[in-house]
Amino acid sequence: MLTLSTDQLSTQEIQQYLQYAIAPRPICFASTIDLEGNVNLSPFSFFNLFSMNPPVCIFSPSRRVRDNTTKHTLENIKMVPECVINIVNYEMVQQISLASCDYPKGTNEFIKAGFTPLDSELVKPPRVAEAPIQLECIVQEVITLGENAGAGNLILALIKKIHIREEVLDVHKNIDQVKLDLVARLGGDWYARITEENLFKVEKPNTKLGIGFDQLPVGIIASELLSNNEKGQLANYNILPESNVQQISNFSGPTILKIKLALANQETALAWEIIRTSI
Repeated sequence: MLTLSTDQLSTQEIQQYLQYAIAPRPICFASTIDLEGNVNLSPFSFFNLFSMNPPVCIFSPSRRVRDNTTKHTLENIKMVPECVINIVNYEMVQQISLASCDYPKGTNEFIKAGFTPLDSELVKPPRVAEAPIQLECIVQEVITLGENAGAGNLILALIKKIHIREEVLDVHKNIDQVKLDLVARLGGDWYARITEENLFKVEKPNTKLGIGFDQLPVGIIASELLSNNEKGQLANYNILPESNVQQISNFSGPTILKIKLALANQETALAWEIIRTSI
């Protein structure tokens, strides 16, 4: 295993390793405005949701690694503490890459990148009409993490209004994860597209406690045909198996294959029924 001490790496090397490792990252496409009314539009992948009550997301326009300069987004927010966070989908990805260019101050990236400005209802910066979801935000605080190149500036944005385009909603007016067609940032030039083919569900335990690995049948724990991920799916089940089931020390190959198929189809209860009936 390669082990690295960050205090012995350059900022560029740290960036190279961590942006590949901590991924995929959602993309914040932030619109801001200065005191003269000049609009700026820029994407940030140091972004996520951090609170529900109050609803707060955080993004970070870090100081540029190459020359330690700050971004126009940060400068604008210090003057006008408001922003719109526009969620990025696949149809926009090439345009948002264009908007990330370091254009001179005063350049309107809506025009440069071919986006349509849409008046906000509460804040001064405009929304991106093409974005499937637009969040009007009041900036609560800017936390500066340092003055050196690569240092982050955490912008705590209080979400005041949520705008959602009808075409990404289901019949119940909830967001359809498939229709949203999100993209995420990886390392280097890499991105990820969240399509139906690579979506899967993992049931959240919530109030139901998973039985744990220690309660799995002996033969399931010992099986080399089941991955730890599959064993974890069985261990996340909330009904404790009978003691005679826990003591099963060997499962036939065909039985394991049936269990694997049930788990692949997200049918955990069926997988457990196969285990119980194999006695």
